[in-house]
Amino acid sequence: MDIKLINITSDDIELIRSWRNQPEVSKYMYTDAAITVEQQEAWYSRIKDDPSCQYWIIEYNEQKIGLASLTGISTALSSCYWAFYLGDVSNQGAGIGSKIEFNVIDYVFNTLKLNKLRCEVITFNEKVITMHEKFGFRREAYYRQHVKKEGRWQDVVGLAMLRDEWKVYREGMMAKIYRH
Repeated sequence: MDIKLINITSDDIELIRSWRNQPEVSKYMYTDAAITVEQQEAWYSRIKDDPSCQYWIIEYNEQKIGLASLTGISTALSSCYWAFYLGDVSNQGAGIGSKIEFNVIDYVFNTLKLNKLRCEVITFNEKVITMHEKFGFRREAYYRQHVKKEGRWQDVVGLAMLRDEWKVYREGMMAKIYRH
């Protein structure tokens, strides 16, 4: 597979900050204010040893291109949230998002052995909502005026997938994504 998820280190935090501060990335985030060096360092200090989250650099053909994360990892609820973004926007549209999604879903259900994987997407990000639904995610929530972007309230859709559902979708998605 040409996608690798590599645990982040302190050496990655400035690259991550530069990606996250790009307007092409921040417009899809809950917050879009520029992140300072100090804020980035404080974020890394909070998450680096936190067992309820995992952050990875996405590597594609040996190039660092983005970030993927799991947050809210709960063994009691057997669930977590996930998200990703491409910091190198030149790779968008190349099927990379689907490969990332496949790898993260597989990790959550087959390595962590959780029962439920969740995500939240601002409704104007229709491409990502559609991609999640192709993988078998179902809409479970609709949060009205959940986040303010550029002075306007935006709605957010909550999606989720269960481990049993992934068992049904996995082989078909692998065949579509990794056909040679």
